[in-house]
Amino acid sequence: MNQANPTPFTAAVGKIPHAGNPLVSHKFGADPYALVFDGRVYLYMTNDVLEYDADGNVKDNTYGNINKIGVISSDDLVNWTDHGNIVAAGPEGAAKWATQSWAPAAAHKVIEGKDRFFLYFANNASGIGVLTSDSPIGPWVDPLGEALILRSTPGVEAVTWLFDPAVLVDDDGSAYIYFGGGVPEGKDERPDTARVMRLGDDMISVVGEAVTIPAPYMFEDAGINKVGGTYYYTYCSNFFKGERAEGSPPAGEIAYMTSDNPMGPWTYHGSILKNPERFFGVGGNNHHAVFSFGDAWYIAYHAQTLSKALGVSNGYRSTHLNQVVFHDGAILEIQADYEGVRQTKDFDPYVRAAAATMAWSAGVTTESIVRAGDPSNSVQAVADIDNGDWIALSRVNFGAAGASSFQASFLSEAGGSIELRLDQADGELIGTLDVPAASDAAWMEEDTKVTGAQGVRDLYLVFKGEPGAKLFKLGHWQFG
Repeated sequence: MNQANPTPFTAAVGKIPHAGNPLVSHKFGADPYALVFDGRVYLYMTNDVLEYDADGNVKDNTYGNINKIGVISSDDLVNWTDHGNIVAAGPEGAAKWATQSWAPAAAHKVIEGKDRFFLYFANNASGIGVLTSDSPIGPWVDPLGEALILRSTPGVEAVTWLFDPAVLVDDDGSAYIYFGGGVPEGKDERPDTARVMRLGDDMISVVGEAVTIPAPYMFEDAGINKVGGTYYYTYCSNFFKGERAEGSPPAGEIAYMTSDNPMGPWTYHGSILKNPERFFGVGGNNHHAVFSFGDAWYIAYHAQTLSKALGVSNGYRSTHLNQVVFHDGAILEIQADYEGVRQTKDFDPYVRAAAATMAWSAGVTTESIVRAGDPSNSVQAVADIDNGDWIALSRVNFGAAGASSFQASFLSEAGGSIELRLDQADGELIGTLDVPAASDAAWMEEDTKVTGAQGVRDLYLVFKGEPGAKLFKLGHWQFG
């Protein structure tokens, strides 16, 4: 350890520097869906949260209490900003008619000259709702006051699980929603529970009748992409244990079909992503979203890697990212791993950064803090900070001249300090920001001098203070 840092620091769990997967380790996030807008990719995720039995032991994820949707975003695919949770369902949620919010899907469309965002979600397996916003991070409202798709919707009466939406806005502005899942008894090979339906121009209504997608061994998890003039429908196969027809997808894998029309007919091609068990030694269901960002294609999917590292792999899932390659119209088989994807650009430390932006972390959580009693004026802060905890940013470009100062905003508790270190948690010390203790809940800002921060380096913010005390909550930071 560095002589200037005699106090041990917290060990990373679940996501180890310099791994890219899972994307974050301070929270779970399942069933990812990607929306690319204005140079950033936003991932919307089912908000898995640990459940406990009467003795305080972690029990299996029942999904029954999930009524929030997590949102993270990045402009480089390695440093991710936590935007907190959307309270989608339940008495305090935007859609008070719904009890759960699973497997979200997001879409953007310009309507009457304005950017509009739409967030579709499953109310367990009984219906699909929609929320709207003027921003990809909200606030979100329920424009209907009821579900968008129910069992009374034409063409969906025989769908076992009415959930897992995906949405395509085509080049001509027309939009389509894909959904469904489940396996009727005796129909493992051809469940016929996948559907596609036209959305209205307003994106909050449906048109006509839902059409069946004949996906072999369909289980759940709709995905839709258009590449060139071809539509790619992707889904997760079921777990039928009997003999499968030759060329069918194995159990729990992501498979794909293609068409030259968003409503079909569809041609089956094969499997592209094996079950997480094959890569990470822990299985469960498989859920994905394929998206393009910059000049490449990627797949977001979930696996129980963080929960496995925590010793509680009871159905609690985390989002991962790997690259996708299209070749001669086919999707090549995808290799999932802990390494993840390459960072697409350097991080700029001279722009005010939300503290809840990190590539790696240890010991911390995040918390949405409302300022001045105004819910629209909230900060997603790094919280639950103890002595030795840290957050880190990948490939921070300080430039040839280097940084000379560092400023941060915080809500102080016991107080402490922020050590600024390069490349690792006990790396070269370039500055220390003192955080005074405070008895009130007022935001404070302090700054300090920095020396030795030049070029492109990983940056660690290491938190120090009285052992056993909660030190402070960090809101924003910026170098000068």
